[in-house]
Amino acid sequence: MKQRLGIAAAIMEKPDIVLLDEPTNSLDESGVEMVKRIVRAEKERGATVIISCHDGEVLDELADDVICIKSGKITDRYVPNESEV
Repeated sequence: MKQRLGIAAAIMEKPDIVLLDEPTNSLDESGVEMVKRIVRAEKERGATVIISCHDGEVLDELADDVICIKSGKITDRYVPNESEV
């Protein structure tokens, strides 16, 4: 429930930039789907959504650009599903 409240607070005032840290952590399947819907809606609204996440499947589904960081340094950068286009 705290995770859902945090996400609601992050988008409540319709900011231009939304920063989400592990938004799907500790959520059940319906909660994960809710987060996905919210992220898509925020992107459609024109907001920049930045997600810190270890779940590659979620990132590949939602991200336009993925940057991998290890020990404070960028180790990889890719566009999800680029090979499918």
